[in-house]
Amino acid sequence: LLCIKRAQSLAVGHAESILYQIRKEEHQNEAKRHQQCHGPHHSTARSHCACVDESRVVLKTPGATCSTASGVLLKTLTFVRSLPSFYHVPWEDRFVLIQQNWAPLFVLGLAQERMDFDLREVLGPSLLKKILLNQSSTASNEPGSASLGTSLAEVQKIKNLLWKFWDLDISAREYAYLRGIILFHSVKTSCPKMSPLCTKLQQEAQQALMELISMMFNRNLSRFAWILQLITSLHDIDADAIEELFFRSILGEATLN
Repeated sequence: LLCIKRAQSLAVGHAESILYQIRKEEHQNEAKRHQQCHGPHHSTARSHCACVDESRVVLKTPGATCSTASGVLLKTLTFVRSLPSFYHVPWEDRFVLIQQNWAPLFVLGLAQERMDFDLREVLGPSLLKKILLNQSSTASNEPGSASLGTSLAEVQKIKNLLWKFWDLDISAREYAYLRGIILFHSVKTSCPKMSPLCTKLQQEAQQALMELISMMFNRNLSRFAWILQLITSLHDIDADAIEELFFRSILGEATLN
């Protein structure tokens, strides 16, 4: 009997030791991630942190922010509808252009409206909690599982671009030409039969922007080159991330496309 009790005691002690090691490892990993991201020599602009890739965020004030974002999207669509040259493009090409370019147009609208937004991090269940509750580590990836927010890395891309646009202090006329450049941007690989008119209209918008900048900044076209580079970065923004962050609470299961 004494041997049995001793064996049971050792088993319990071993189990507690395993849980202790798990908790200790989690704390160590969390401390290491925090040091990598927030250490004295860390720079978000120049280094890449693994915790940014893993972090998920949601809006801190979703009600007000989503309402403002919807207003920005409405203004963007109103601009597109009021553009006579847009209706010269075949209707099937118009559909593709909006589907491909609504996200960069929306972010450009955020920049023009100088709309900033605050975030809060969404914490997923810890490894220890999954073990204690007998949860699968892949349960959160199953279809129909609850959303865990938007990738912090993708949201930081948006915020970084907004700050760059704000630093340039772009005028209303420049924004108008930028919308034209973005709207008539077509990806040839996915739309090989896109009307040549789209390319022509985009080139006209670029030419108009270049002439405006040349006139406003004494023929200094470095600003023009910098703005075109920002436009290229706009097309790298993940449309799904924008939809999830700003419009999921409004759309439900629907999609903007």
